[in-house]
Amino acid sequence: MIGFLRGARLEGVKPSVYDGRVGITSPKESVVIVEQIWTANNWRNFNYLVVCPETGEALAIDPLDHIKCLRKAQDNGWDITQILNTHEHGDHTGGNGAMIAATGAQLLAHENAKDRIPGVDVGLVAGDRITVGRSVELQALDTPGHTMSHVCLLSQGNQPALFCGDTLFNAGAGNCHNGGHPAELYETFATQLSKLPDETRVYPGHDYWKNNLEFTLNREPDNVRAREMLAQAGVQDPENSLVSTLALEKEVNTFFRLHSPTLIKTLQDVYTDLPDYPDAKTVFLKLRELRNDW
Repeated sequence: MIGFLRGARLEGVKPSVYDGRVGITSPKESVVIVEQIWTANNWRNFNYLVVCPETGEALAIDPLDHIKCLRKAQDNGWDITQILNTHEHGDHTGGNGAMIAATGAQLLAHENAKDRIPGVDVGLVAGDRITVGRSVELQALDTPGHTMSHVCLLSQGNQPALFCGDTLFNAGAGNCHNGGHPAELYETFATQLSKLPDETRVYPGHDYWKNNLEFTLNREPDNVRAREMLAQAGVQDPENSLVSTLALEKEVNTFFRLHSPTLIKTLQDVYTDLPDYPDAKTVFLKLRELRNDW
């Protein structure tokens, strides 16, 4: 697919200009439009429209701010035919009713979230394919941890994209306070997210760039890349947010950096019972515990 990015900066990908948008070429020479919508609310949500430019059909991902999502679709002549909730929390499902009333869109969510999200039309399991119009195909990933009924969507191609809800954030990982489990979150990171191509673009459900980079530097004060990133405009301005890749996340996201000697040392300063050479899962769980109160 060619990936078109609107309203955000793309990190680590060489762009080509195509019809006024940022384009990324791939063998199929097809196109997907990604509209990242900053809600500017207290939860710092991002909503997304994923659009087939051939038909104008769009998938809305976690459209809490239905007014902004509907306005963006209307301004561009797009038709929202599907809604995807990454998980059941209200800051991701709260726009469903108004959006469905305005568009008649089908509602998709994790198969096991049907009892907690009213009106789900399609329950998703790992490997399901979601098509948008004629040229866009997304794969459902079952990604437990933040909740036990969380899905991420993966758009594949030379420049794959991951719509990751509250599982993976820029420079961070989701909490597990409300229906989740840290051990499951570790497994999702270790067995799924870390295996995706390094060039995969990361589209999270919230803007926590600044706080998460500060946490990385608290644990890894010698992380030069994280310190450089903290000063970038795309980190400071969610209206023009920098879109990272997994390659970049592995440099600045401490939840991917479980073998860092500095990270292990600073964790041992807090958790004195931590062994000299802790396994990756132990480091992740201690890190997640520490982040809860940081």
